[in-house]
Amino acid sequence: MRAPAPAQPGGGPAAAPASATSGGPAPGRPARHRLLRRVATSLLALAVVVLAGCVALAALTPGVGDAEQRAAAIDAAHHVAGPTTAVPTRFADALIATEDSRFYSNPGIDLLSAGRTAVATLTGGVDQGGATLEQQLAKELYYGGQNSGVTTKAAQATLAVKLDARYSKQQILRMYAAVVYYGNGYYGLDAASQGYFGVSPADLTWGQAALLAGLVQAPSDYDPVNHPSLAAARQSHVLDRLVATGRLSAAEAATAAAAPLHLVAGNTGDAGDAGA
Repeated sequence: MRAPAPAQPGGGPAAAPASATSGGPAPGRPARHRLLRRVATSLLALAVVVLAGCVALAALTPGVGDAEQRAAAIDAAHHVAGPTTAVPTRFADALIATEDSRFYSNPGIDLLSAGRTAVATLTGGVDQGGATLEQQLAKELYYGGQNSGVTTKAAQATLAVKLDARYSKQQILRMYAAVVYYGNGYYGLDAASQGYFGVSPADLTWGQAALLAGLVQAPSDYDPVNHPSLAAARQSHVLDRLVATGRLSAAEAATAAAAPLHLVAGNTGDAGDAGA
């Protein structure tokens, strides 16, 4: 017959053995561990798939050693001469501020924007864009300005990384500025600067540089000749971005926005000489 548990001082029953009340896993802990292991395994598998996809895209996409020749061919097709010097600072700063503010630090793709795009693709949300200048250049040089489809965008991102690894940022800026369309039949920065304002790119004012930098996103929509109010709004956005990136003060941006554009004869349209 089992002996009764010894009484505790004060008459209460003896405490249960420690092993019966403590030292074991807390309820639910094994389930949490299993969940964490599954998440870690899934992330690892996803990383392997992404890495394999990147390797495959790198092998399937062309090399970019001919990028400058392709840019020159595009210029020749539009009967314009590509720039032979670095892109002037005002236009470069305006373009980077509005199109790719992390241009000098990214490796050809913007990982933050790429993450947002991936989430939008997986969830059916709205793709906010955010293509880097290298991605936009890859689109112009290797896809004729087209980028529809997930596969095409992935290939362009791969080419963007290759372009960034092969060329300096100044070379990329020069090629980009030379091949994009600025509206009214102007391809390339030199043609646009001379065509709209009758000056070389090096002589652009901040207001003129901001206008041209804003045109590359949608040259027909922001056409200063036919849509002066939209062009002015876009110019203002670019100047605001220059303030946000610390290139201009608010006062300098306001002065640039108020300054006349001096559109040349034949390009004044309804915009006149008082600005876009």
